[in-house]
Amino acid sequence: HGFKGFKDWGHWDLIARQFAQRGWFFVKFNFSHNGVTPEEPLEFVDLEAFGQNNYSRELEDVEAVLAFLREDPRKLLAGEADLTRLALIGHSRGGALAIVAACRFSQIKALITWAAVSSLSYAWPDDDFIHRWHKAGVYHVLNARTQQQMPLYYQLYEDFAGRREAFDIRNCLQRLHIPILIVHGADDPAVPVKEARLLKAMKPEARLAVIEGADHVFNGRHPFEGTELPRASRELVEQTCVFLEELWGR
Repeated sequence: HGFKGFKDWGHWDLIARQFAQRGWFFVKFNFSHNGVTPEEPLEFVDLEAFGQNNYSRELEDVEAVLAFLREDPRKLLAGEADLTRLALIGHSRGGALAIVAACRFSQIKALITWAAVSSLSYAWPDDDFIHRWHKAGVYHVLNARTQQQMPLYYQLYEDFAGRREAFDIRNCLQRLHIPILIVHGADDPAVPVKEARLLKAMKPEARLAVIEGADHVFNGRHPFEGTELPRASRELVEQTCVFLEELWGR
C-alpha cells in the first residue's frame, strides 16, 4: 500500500479476491508504522507510529513478510503457494518502495507497480522545505478523507539521506534483471501518469500499461460499497494477471 494507505482500504479486498479466483496466492500486508492497528485496521489511530515511519522500516517489513512466507509457521500456505515464483506489487509510494525491495531481496522474481512515484523524495520540493522541516522537527500532511493532520518527523528524511544510493529508484531499476510491469491511470490527479513514463524511461525493457479513465486508486473509493469492481480496476487486474500468466502460466 501507499502513503496514507492500508491493506484493507476500499476495494483492495475485492481486487485480492479476483487474483485468487484466477489461481494466484495473494498476500496483502500492512506496513508496521502506517498508522492503523490490529484493533482498528480501518482507521489512523496511531499517528505517532505514522510519524515515525521510514523507508528502512518498510524494507524491514517486506523482509519480515518474506520470512513469514518462507517459514510458514502457521501452515497457511499448505503447499498452495510456489515461492520460487514470487511477484511483489506496490501501489503509489509503495510502488517505489517495491522497486527498492525487489533490488534488495533476491526472492522476488517479478515486480509490478500500480500508480507508483518515480522517486522516494517526490514530496519534498526543495532545500528550503528540508531546512524548515529540520528546524521544526515535524511537518503535517492533511488527510482529506479523515481531516486528520498526519505528522511526518524529520527522521524520515534522515533515514532517506543516510541511504540515498540504496533508495535511488533509477539506480535500483538499472540493477534489476527481473520482469517488470508498470501500470498507471491516465487520469491520476495524485501521481500524474508522467511518473510512469519516467519509470519506463529508467527501465526501457519494463512493460508499461496506461489505463484510460483511471484515477490514482483505479476508481475505487473508501469505504467501498458493492461487489463489482470499477472498470478501471478490472482492467488493472486483467493487465497484471496477463503479465503474470505470460511469465508463469496459471
